[in-house]
Amino acid sequence: MTQATETTQAPAKKPILQTLTGRIVSDKMDKTVTVLVERRVKHPLYGKVVTRSRKYHAHDENNEFKQGDLVEIEACRKLAKTKAYRVTRLIEKAKLA
Repeated sequence: MTQATETTQAPAKKPILQTLTGRIVSDKMDKTVTVLVERRVKHPLYGKVVTRSRKYHAHDENNEFKQGDLVEIEACRKLAKTKAYRVTRLIEKAKLA
């Protein structure tokens, strides 16, 4: 009988983080921003392309992002009752009117 004392481990898979891109519509909360994410989908019956949108609360540790900024957010553990995303990077600064 041969004993297999050597354990073979598969390389640890890095989880694919869900990332979304959206525009900040509110920065009134402390360390939290509201991000509006829009996506274009084809209507199942009529075939017309329609815009669907959803708002996500995202964590902004240093309150550095402002309303109108285009940002990328990624899923993370629950940080509050409605907050499960973290702002990862700034894509475009808000245009000053």
